[in-house]
Amino acid sequence: MEKLRTATLVAPVAATVAGVLPAFLAGGLAVQISAELGVEEAAFGLAFAAYFATAAVGSVALGRFAERVGARTALVVAPLVSAGLQLGVAVGAHSYGVLLLLLALAGISNALAQPAANLALARVVPRDRQGFAFGLKQSAIPICTMLGGLAVPVFAVGVGWRWAFVAGAALAAFASLAAAVGPVGDPHQQRAHPAIAPAPSRRVLAVLSLGIGLGGAAAGALAAFLVSTGVEAGLSEGAAGAWLTVGSAFGLVVRLASGVAADRYPVRPLRVVVIMLAVGTPAFGALALGVSWLHCVATPLAFGAGWAWPGLFNLAVVRAFPAAPARATGVTQTGTYVGAVVGPLIFGVLAEHSYFVAWMVATGMLVASAIAMHLADRSLRMHG
Repeated sequence: MEKLRTATLVAPVAATVAGVLPAFLAGGLAVQISAELGVEEAAFGLAFAAYFATAAVGSVALGRFAERVGARTALVVAPLVSAGLQLGVAVGAHSYGVLLLLLALAGISNALAQPAANLALARVVPRDRQGFAFGLKQSAIPICTMLGGLAVPVFAVGVGWRWAFVAGAALAAFASLAAAVGPVGDPHQQRAHPAIAPAPSRRVLAVLSLGIGLGGAAAGALAAFLVSTGVEAGLSEGAAGAWLTVGSAFGLVVRLASGVAADRYPVRPLRVVVIMLAVGTPAFGALALGVSWLHCVATPLAFGAGWAWPGLFNLAVVRAFPAAPARATGVTQTGTYVGAVVGPLIFGVLAEHSYFVAWMVATGMLVASAIAMHLADRSLRMHG
């Protein structure tokens, strides 16, 4: 294995965290923010939807932009946008309308940071270490979930929730500086790709987008409604929240471990994704049954298999489209964002009538995602 320099990971991972953090800080601090601004906590569902909707709209164009200007420039700009908007929240969000607008605009930062980070990792990380690199980069969401939770005792209870966004802006500024001075790679650099074959058809890219969109829709429901499902199954609110933390941590470990395994063993990343989806499907189905002990057993499996594969997915995409990884992942990220908006909305409507039906629909989404991934994997195998 070629040696992986830690410095090559700092800017892409930090920029990804900076792009995702505003939405999850708002979610973690929803109680304190809603109390000050005089809105219901449920209003933050709309803020999340606005954030991901903006990211979905801009993802394709910003993926092309990242490809054109290069990873370094894109990774300098994206965190600066996030830093400015987080400072805007800290200083100027004195009404829900302003907060909603700033969080929606924050989706732009994420839509640029994601393909730019993928481009940087594809260019400067040795091929036999890219599995770990993408696993670490795709750990941004569970990391931000934990940071959003930590923001309550660290900032909200003491100095106030606005200082959490100041700290988030400082982290984003650090990410931008790291990209400006670190080893990020120029827009024309090709590493570990001695011969670049013609890219697969756009139809394959569309199927990949559909697959991750369906998987993202199911996973969005998992993150948003696991605690309420646990309470419905008979767990206390504290216990249900604790199992959400356990599941998120387990998923984070699996993301990293699966990336390391992909580096060490000659596997097709999408085939592993299909297997993980197949393993996670029964766990989603088990959550539908509303049994407390089964809920506890299924939660780590749902996170560790049903939603621990995005790193492998992006690894497969950049290897299938080595000449334009930012453009390709900009397209597939659109599917992720649409799923993140649509999944929780559908689940929420269904859950008002029946959690069983809602979880069975989410399970069906996971099955459909696995089928789409399998079809894409077969097309890529025939192409290669």
